[in-house]
Amino acid sequence: MSLDSITTSVDKAVSGFFEPIATWLGEVVFYSVPVAGTELPLIVAWLVIAGLVFTAWFGLVQIRRFKLAVDVVRGKYDEKGSAGEVNHFQALTAAVSGTVGLGNIAGVAVAVSIGGAGATFWMILCGLLGMATKFVEVTLGVKYRDVHADGTVSGGPMHYLPKGLADRFGKNGKTFGKVLAVLASFMVLFFGLFGGNLFQVNQSYAQLVSVTGGENGALGSSAGALFFGILVAALVGIVLLGGIRSIANVTSKLVPAMAGIYIVACLIVILVHVTAVPAAIGTIIEGAFNPEGVAGGVLGALIIGFKRAAFSNEAGLGSAPIAHSAVKTKHPASEGLVALLEPFIDTVIICTMTALTIVIASPDSWKVGNAEAEGVTVTSDAFATVLPWFPYVLTLAVLLFAISTVLTWGYYGLKAWSYLFGRSKTSEITYKVVYTLFAVAGSLLTLQTLIEMADAVLFTLAVINIIGLYLLAPVVKRELNSFLEFVRARKAGETVEDEDQESVETTV
Repeated sequence: MSLDSITTSVDKAVSGFFEPIATWLGEVVFYSVPVAGTELPLIVAWLVIAGLVFTAWFGLVQIRRFKLAVDVVRGKYDEKGSAGEVNHFQALTAAVSGTVGLGNIAGVAVAVSIGGAGATFWMILCGLLGMATKFVEVTLGVKYRDVHADGTVSGGPMHYLPKGLADRFGKNGKTFGKVLAVLASFMVLFFGLFGGNLFQVNQSYAQLVSVTGGENGALGSSAGALFFGILVAALVGIVLLGGIRSIANVTSKLVPAMAGIYIVACLIVILVHVTAVPAAIGTIIEGAFNPEGVAGGVLGALIIGFKRAAFSNEAGLGSAPIAHSAVKTKHPASEGLVALLEPFIDTVIICTMTALTIVIASPDSWKVGNAEAEGVTVTSDAFATVLPWFPYVLTLAVLLFAISTVLTWGYYGLKAWSYLFGRSKTSEITYKVVYTLFAVAGSLLTLQTLIEMADAVLFTLAVINIIGLYLLAPVVKRELNSFLEFVRARKAGETVEDEDQESVETTV
């Protein structure tokens, strides 16, 4: 039996078994209600409302403290002797690498195809709201992290939900929090294996074969797919063995490089069509409030834009605090401020650049109202209007985005696995072997049903996580005030005493 027939049989068997579960879960999690001629997924409303609440609660923290966030990333308020494994910049790039991916390239193209140019405006707005949510969850992630005896750090919803709820509500809060923590760990682990690993490898391999025209050649064969999977698995395995320090060292170079390549390409297209920029911006704004050819009119464009942004930057999902928790700091809110830059980079900059490039270039494949649009094709065609060779650059970007995402979700999954099964050396090695094998499988199997199920599982985590964020928001307020006092003292040249800050960091 050939490798092709084996993988086809596995795909069919797995899809057949999980399809009823995936369909049911997807219908529940992404349940939509009709609004003015279009469908509004309630999970998107849940994420957007959280962004609105936290934006108001913390007094437009994403705007008023933006410069301070940049200063923290630059190391202006670093303190010697802080517990943690990586600096602020490395923590930011590690987390960004988990969110920046194919969605920024293909997903945005689908959004402006279905929702028109106006979807871009609402996408930006949702990204700005998500900055406040990200600030809250990451501040909690650092405050309630575990600092282990060997200096490594574990954080995320599986830590701040039980500890934070125990802090505020005592024994009952602790019990409830532990239940949520186990559920959160399972959800992070499941998505990490299928959405953050297998899907990324599968899509990057498909893009590579498509661009090189290798469908009928050696690269498009089962042997070629297996070789690609083993190569990615080897790279991921080597980096993963080094933990967050190793991942951060790679992502701190990879993320700026891949974002830089992509943004420069966008700018080339925009500059070539520079005379069309004012009209394109006008089209985006006009389309946001008076869209034509979009189901649901203004609300239709709004919903599509919000949906794309919410799915892209993962604000409120509880994933990013896992990476940010490893930062070297004594002030949890300092990293919360750093984290609010993440949706800004992911959604406000990269997603917007993609949308603007498509609107300005207006390729033939871009048709407003086209729900069947092939995202990568639309984006690639937009660049090809100026750069005929761009599909090769796009392939490089997809590969870099995919590898960085696989690395970061490998770390997220490890922390979830360790919470569920312990931190023993054998347990962690077992996970790393399983994770690298999934990378190999990604080049051979589509497992579309499980990938769709993984999306539903991850967004279920958002429901759990945001409930915890609401309950723990007063803790974040205290941490923010504490850090702002530290900043004022530092600026005034005063000697700042190391305070306990009621931190719940523990050494285990």
